[in-house]
Parts: sequence; C-alpha cells; structure tokens
Amino acid sequence: MWGADVVRVTVTPMTLIRPDLDSLPAYVPGRALPGALKLASNEVALAPPASVLAAIAEAAAGGNRYPDLGAVALTERLATELHVAPENIAVGCGSVSLCQQLVQISCRETTDEVVYAWRSFEAYPIVTQIGNARSVTVPLDGDFRHDLDAMAAAVTPHTRLVFVCSPNNPTGTVVHRAEFERFLDAVGPDVLVVLDEAYHEYVTDPEAVDGLPLLRRHPNLVVLRTFSKAYRLAGLRVGYAITAPEIATALRKVCAPFSVSSVAQAAAMAALDAAGELLAACKEAVAERVRVREALLEAGYTVPQTQANFVWVALGERTADFAAHCLADRNVIVRPFHPDGVRVTVTTAEEDDRFLAAARSFSG
Repeated sequence: MWGADVVRVTVTPMTLIRPDLDSLPAYVPGRALPGALKLASNEVALAPPASVLAAIAEAAAGGNRYPDLGAVALTERLATELHVAPENIAVGCGSVSLCQQLVQISCRETTDEVVYAWRSFEAYPIVTQIGNARSVTVPLDGDFRHDLDAMAAAVTPHTRLVFVCSPNNPTGTVVHRAEFERFLDAVGPDVLVVLDEAYHEYVTDPEAVDGLPLLRRHPNLVVLRTFSKAYRLAGLRVGYAITAPEIATALRKVCAPFSVSSVAQAAAMAALDAAGELLAACKEAVAERVRVREALLEAGYTVPQTQANFVWVALGERTADFAAHCLADRNVIVRPFHPDGVRVTVTTAEEDDRFLAAARSFSG
C-alpha cells in the first residue's frame, strides 16, 4: 500500500524514447461534440442488428476468459465465406493494425520504402514511420484517383510495400481492375502490394477492382477488409487480411497477443450471419451518396464520384472555413483535411439534409 508521501520518478526522456516520435504525424479522429451531428468518421448511423447485439452480450458474459488467440472460428468462417483456405486469412484488431503489421513484416532498414498515394488513408504515414521505414508519396491525379503509372514509377530497389486504397479514403474514388492488374505486373513479385478494401461492400462500379480473384496469380498481394463499416462494428475493432499463407503466417507472428477480443470475434461471426440485412442497408447508403453528390454539384462544389459511404468536397484553402461553417450553421461536424477538402459521411436522408443545408448556405 502506498504511503502518504508521493514518490516522484524522473527520467531523461531522450535517452529512453525514439527521438523521431516527435515528428510522428498524429492520427486525427473525427471530432465528437455533445448534441452535434457527427459526419466525420464514416460511421454507420444504425446500430448492429439485434442478433449481433445478443452475441455481443453473450460473449461479454465470458469476459473473465482470454479470447481465442488465433481467432480460429472466425478465421474458418471467413475462409468459407471467401472460398479460400484458413491459411490465407489473418485476423487483426481492425485493418489499421494490420497495416502496421504489414510494415513490420516487410521493412527491416531505415532505407526501406513504403509507397502510397496522397492524399489517402492518414494511417499510412503513421504506421510507416512507426516501422522505421520511409514514406514515398505519389499525388492523386486530376480526378482525385490513384495515379498507378506514377506509383509504379516510384517503386525502387528499396521499396518493400505499396498501399493502394480502393475506394480511396478520403476521396471515395476507386481503382479499376484492368489498371490494377497492369500495376501489379509493372511492380513485379518482389514488392508487397496491399489493396485496402475497407469500403468494399459499398462498391457498385462494375469496373472496380476486387482483389480476391487476383490472389492466385499474384502471391505478393494482400487484400484488407474490415467489419468496421458495412458490418457496423467500428467500436469493436476487427479486420482481416486475405493473402498467401506465408504472408498470413508472418502477420499472425507480429500481432499483439489477444488483441482481437472475444466480444469482437463473436460479433463478427454474428454479423456474417446477418450479412443479408447489413448489406441491404448498404444499398440505401449508395442511393444517398448519389443524391448528396448531385446536390453538391448543383450548388457549385467539386465532388468526385464516390464508391464509399462518404463524399469528398474539394475546397482547397476554404477547407477550414467550410468545416467551421457547417458546425456553426447546422451543428454538423465534417472531417477537414487541410488544405485539400472535407470528407463527409453519407448517412440517413434527414442527417444528410442537415449537411446539405449548411453547404448551400456557405459563402466562403
């Protein structure tokens, strides 16, 4: 038991902590304010189905026990659903954690490079620096899409990993199948290529790439998916990678033990059982994203076609003013990415109309 006197422990931080962490970019989550409508994090407004909530409650009752370290039941279920072997699956604490694990298994030296488009998922530069690797960014093209030719040209003998996000977060644009296959051929088999498909369930473009059919021909390909978006389990943190057995095994080796909780595993299994209901709701989001985009275009904004559950409004230097206006005018929180634009989650018609009213009244 501690005594009355407080013992103060002092250290010399720079001797114990990596000095480069001072320059580590911070992951900025969408803000949440009491009473405000949060359209900043691409979350689904609806709660999980009743059957999923029941599975969560049942699993929580066993919270005194450690979860299955290998997520065996979930892995086998995913393998059945995706028509692959369980050895091709690695489950992780959200796809963000898997991104970091991919850097850990592929990058060894500070000269190793990770290539990705910019602007893209803001976790990529973070996990790259944490892994002691070097970021190589390639600008999006004029249509806010990945410039795969430029990305292939950016690959050097030092490149160990390439992230391709489709639909791209935050612009919502997709990579097409034919161009991605050309990209894989250009990069070659000696670089790990990660196709981040967190919003896969919202894609309706028939030309959009689906990574699963390409895995057999390209053993250096990793496909990432998640239960955070269409399956409404963002708070439980469970995602998965589909890839060659050797890569999946390596991902499991660097995964923090027990990082995917028993509650998350049970919820994911139940969500797969309720996939019909959950994926049907994605169709409503698809209809809303079309309506929201058309309304924004009519109001004079630049908004690329999106295949996700959000829209990108390209605003340049007006980004901060637009985000502040939405909060002040309609108490709506959007996600600003200075100095490029804002990302706005598409949800229900009522919530989307609140955002559109703010957008129409903006005069910045």
